[in-house]
Amino acid sequence: MKSGAGMDRADELKKLCEPLDGAAKTATAQLIEEIVFLEIRLDELRKLPFIMVDPKRSERQKPTAAAKQYKEFLQQYNNCIKILLGVLGKVETAETSPLREYLNRLRAKE
Repeated sequence: MKSGAGMDRADELKKLCEPLDGAAKTATAQLIEEIVFLEIRLDELRKLPFIMVDPKRSERQKPTAAAKQYKEFLQQYNNCIKILLGVLGKVETAETSPLREYLNRLRAKE
């Protein structure tokens, strides 16, 4: 894992996991490292072109390797975030966030 911003992000995510019990906290440690790794890679890939244009026929375009890798990493990142949110959603907190209240109201309507 990179130092600097990556470490700050890891610390931020670890703070979110403080209410978890020992086993869950241990399990999320690797997940947090994966999330930070993917965030760094996604930022790097965003700087690259995602489409190759045929110089002879501009209407012919195809995705670059960076675009394909970005798509794969983004899918992995979203899955990791869903897992982390699922684990954190099982933690009872004294204060309910506005987002959680909204989601609970939506669930109640179903």
